[in-house]
Amino acid sequence: MEIDPLETIEKLDESRTNDRAVMRLNTIVAITVAILATFMGICKVKDDNIVQNMQQAQANKLDHWAYYQARNIREDVAKATLVQLRLSAAGSPADHARYQPAIDTYEKMAADQNKKKEELKALAEQDQKDYDALNFRDDQFDLSDALIAIAISLLAVTALTHLRWLYLISLVPTGFGILMGLSGLLEWSIHPAFLIRLLS
Repeated sequence: MEIDPLETIEKLDESRTNDRAVMRLNTIVAITVAILATFMGICKVKDDNIVQNMQQAQANKLDHWAYYQARNIREDVAKATLVQLRLSAAGSPADHARYQPAIDTYEKMAADQNKKKEELKALAEQDQKDYDALNFRDDQFDLSDALIAIAISLLAVTALTHLRWLYLISLVPTGFGILMGLSGLLEWSIHPAFLIRLLS
């Protein structure tokens, strides 16, 4: 069998062209993965801080509700004592005069406990609002992580198969992942509730 030198050169040129295309694609994939990994790292730091703030808001809420219950019990005890004092003072004007200072003290105590209880209730409700606002942003980072992980998986398969169309498909979750990460970082109100519910 005779070897045609021109055909061999053409095959060699074609092989080199394919190798260059594969190298270019692998370079683009590597750069994309590096950018995504860096972006994920930045988002992860911010997300961890948000989670810590969520935990603090949750702890504050529980503390405020516990103090609220304690104030509620104190108010109930003061009111019950007040009823007993008023009943005891109902006997004669002399009894009434003797009990009046204690009645005044327990009236003030009941009013004070009620006021402090309402303040604690407002703080606990604000803690819940803070938690919900932080959870909104945490959801954005969670969705960003999931989308970027999908994109990196597609990019890994692209590097193995050298299929350009697969790289283009990987840009879809890449774009949405970066959008959700930026939404969390910049406090944008983008929050696809249907996707969040699916992941919750």
